[in-house]
Amino acid sequence: MPGNDLALLTEAAYAAGRIATGYVGGPLDMQDKPGGAGPVTAADLAVNAMLLERLRAARPGYGWLSEETEDTAARLEAERVFIVDPIDGTRSFIEGSDSWAHSLAVAKGGVVIAAVVYLPMRDKLYAAAAGQGATLNGVPIRATARADLAGASILAAKPNYAPENWRGGRVPEVARAFRPSLAYRLSLVAEGRYDAMMTLRPSWEWDIAAGDLILREAGAVTSDRRAVPLRFNNPVPMVDGVLAANPLLHGALHAALAA
Repeated sequence: MPGNDLALLTEAAYAAGRIATGYVGGPLDMQDKPGGAGPVTAADLAVNAMLLERLRAARPGYGWLSEETEDTAARLEAERVFIVDPIDGTRSFIEGSDSWAHSLAVAKGGVVIAAVVYLPMRDKLYAAAAGQGATLNGVPIRATARADLAGASILAAKPNYAPENWRGGRVPEVARAFRPSLAYRLSLVAEGRYDAMMTLRPSWEWDIAAGDLILREAGAVTSDRRAVPLRFNNPVPMVDGVLAANPLLHGALHAALAA
């Protein structure tokens, strides 16, 4: 891995946390993005500016994809690309919750090879590099081994449980949970705190890229809602939903969904 991308992402995530927490309890200068894309705060923009300068200076040949930077086609020509969400869970950040995260990843040829999800208010840093396993604060983590969908704990928003999303309209009996940050939901499954997560709506790459690798290195399977493996740095940086769980439970979850 060139120059140890994971170490670079880790250092940048800690720096992002110092900037973002400095805004907690103070003025956020919140604005609404065009097209109903959600809110953005001065903290989002400050973290993004720091990450853009720091990461691109360290790896000038890498492409750049961030929620808070205007996208260009230049990244499509790069072999490696940073995929960044400066603050995942901005609404949670605005509300004063501690469940927002910094999500940083490097993808090579469409596959994430280094990733960090950092929750500074919870002092939790999830990290992974391809072939090196996944960790939480330096301690190895692993997804659960549960095979049965019935009774499984699943992180998902309420609309995912609409009957039309399930084969024959039969919604499985599962233990439902939710966290506002998609990156955090993915990481919690990698940690083994929950059995699976799903989102059946199109998902931005910057929300899920880091969590994708952390999950895979923790022994889980990640895919879109149709069980197609996730690929990143797409011309339109979105994927068709996300399913994540250990291999057996992932298969059971996908089989229960409507085609």
